[in-house]
Amino acid sequence: MQNPFDQELQDRLVRYAAIDSQSDETAPGSPSTACQFDMLHLLRDELTEMGAQDVELTDYGVVLATIPGTAPGPTVGFLAHVDTAPQFNASGVKPRVISGYNGGDITFPDDPALVLSPAEHPYLAEKIGHDLITASGTTLLGADDKAGVAIVMTMARHLLNSPDIARGPIRVAFTPDEEIGRGVSERLPKDLRADFAYTLDGGQVGEIEYESFSADRAVVTVTGVSIHPGWAKDKMVNAIHLASKIVQTLPQATMTPETTADREGFIHATDMEGGSSEMVIKFILRDFERDGLAAKGELLRQVCAAVQAGEPRAAIKCEIYPQYRNMRYWLEKDMTPVDLARAAAKAEGIEPISVPIRGGTDGSRLTEMGVPTPNVFTGMQCIHGPLEWISVQDMATATRTCLRLAQMAAKG
Repeated sequence: MQNPFDQELQDRLVRYAAIDSQSDETAPGSPSTACQFDMLHLLRDELTEMGAQDVELTDYGVVLATIPGTAPGPTVGFLAHVDTAPQFNASGVKPRVISGYNGGDITFPDDPALVLSPAEHPYLAEKIGHDLITASGTTLLGADDKAGVAIVMTMARHLLNSPDIARGPIRVAFTPDEEIGRGVSERLPKDLRADFAYTLDGGQVGEIEYESFSADRAVVTVTGVSIHPGWAKDKMVNAIHLASKIVQTLPQATMTPETTADREGFIHATDMEGGSSEMVIKFILRDFERDGLAAKGELLRQVCAAVQAGEPRAAIKCEIYPQYRNMRYWLEKDMTPVDLARAAAKAEGIEPISVPIRGGTDGSRLTEMGVPTPNVFTGMQCIHGPLEWISVQDMATATRTCLRLAQMAAKG
């Protein structure tokens, strides 16, 4: 069943998803990739054309704008990120719309062997009659987080065209590099000028999230002793062997992403590259509690130290860098933004769901930096891979919830 937002949301997501904007952890700068400017420039221009105020693209790659208030109330921010995940091909995305989903298996034109089945994805089985958007089979879709972008833009346009809707000032922000943990500049909290905010970066309808992982990244550099292999006896130290020993010594049956769920954290080796003279292993460390995160970092250091002790001619360096912390630590001190989002969902006939995010959002960093920012659903599913899909009607429900939230904030 169509509602006033369905077509706009569909058109926006199809258009935005076709624009390459993948981030790159190995690249410096903000944004990390030039292609993200294609999205940022477009959004800046669209916000200007629709009549938003204070529209700017900052030198650190964030689009900001104001939707003027029509009633007293706090300034509420709504954010989404323009970059897509680097874990899977995101170039040449060909979005397609499946109108009135019939409940069966979904196949993909560019990879006939790929199947999205409601038997394996129960949430899909609930979407009979919905209009779904997927990619073509060889790329991700990028609904993470261009669905959030489409929702915020649709909401902004509606509010600008509806001065009769009582709401306080609204600040809109579109960030780069969220997928690589670099979306929130130190300057963003001040420039956002919001009392509290929401990221539109969640999954199924009803998700109002205020807990995320705490996260660090680690880089282990193993330097061996290089010599011609013909004269290597008792002299060569092969960095590949030592790097492999580090990975194998770490827990395999526990404490990895594929063996953990719910509130369990993990140590995840994401990249290993180099050669016999030097190897670099990259890890991400995740836990919901600070103590658990620190323990995982210490375990990694201990393993590196043990391998180093077994081969003193090598040099093994383990460097750990903070990324973000569980936003619950700050939000639980004042749950007003969370309670407001839950109330808005209920007013739309939706039962709120609050489960810990086994990941992070820009809201994790913003909350830590002083702007309380829980996460709100968009409907995105199977993200970061070729099966990614979303319901247009779920996006419309998110849009209505955000509009309700803006009105309730002004009353509250």
